[in-house]
Amino acid sequence: MGFECLIETAKPAMKVVGKATNRSELFALLPAANPDVIVLDLDLNGDNALDWMNELCEQSAARILVLVRNSNPGVHQQAVIQGARGVVHKQEPAEVVVRAIEKIHVGEIWLDRNSLGHVVHTLARGHKADPDAVKIETLTPRERRIISTILRKRGARNKVIAEKLHISEHTLRNNLTSIYSKLEVNGRLERYLYASTRRLPLLQ
Repeated sequence: MGFECLIETAKPAMKVVGKATNRSELFALLPAANPDVIVLDLDLNGDNALDWMNELCEQSAARILVLVRNSNPGVHQQAVIQGARGVVHKQEPAEVVVRAIEKIHVGEIWLDRNSLGHVVHTLARGHKADPDAVKIETLTPRERRIISTILRKRGARNKVIAEKLHISEHTLRNNLTSIYSKLEVNGRLERYLYASTRRLPLLQ
């Protein structure tokens, strides 16, 4: 609510035309709302927006500003490659977000220098980011902890892994399903990880 008030009082030229808490709500809002700018949390209620940002760009002409919780340039780079016009860290003051909205609305790019350098470098080389690295970056902190625990206790049953993480077996299974989906693998997680040793440092 505070952010909305800031937009509509401090910046009267702006108006919040809709809010969504998940992907389905967002896509349902698009036709009637017809926004000029979409402020998109990459972690939209646990749903990684990078998975469907291309589809969002196809369905809406709005310029996209993404909110991120980490400072990894690879994630920022991938968001821009998939259509975002700007990236802002969640810890930035609301005034910074408003300024970023203003900038991308008039066609500018909003990125910190480090991320901008990575994007320019990638585009100059004429290729996209490593797809495997991008998949790994979509993992949540809990999913990364699960992977690390599995690596340390290779061969352990789910019950042992769950107890070590202080979660239920049901929660562990749900998280494993999410991990398999994000990494686009099947079967035992450790089988995939140990077959891909060059990526293991990214998962620790």
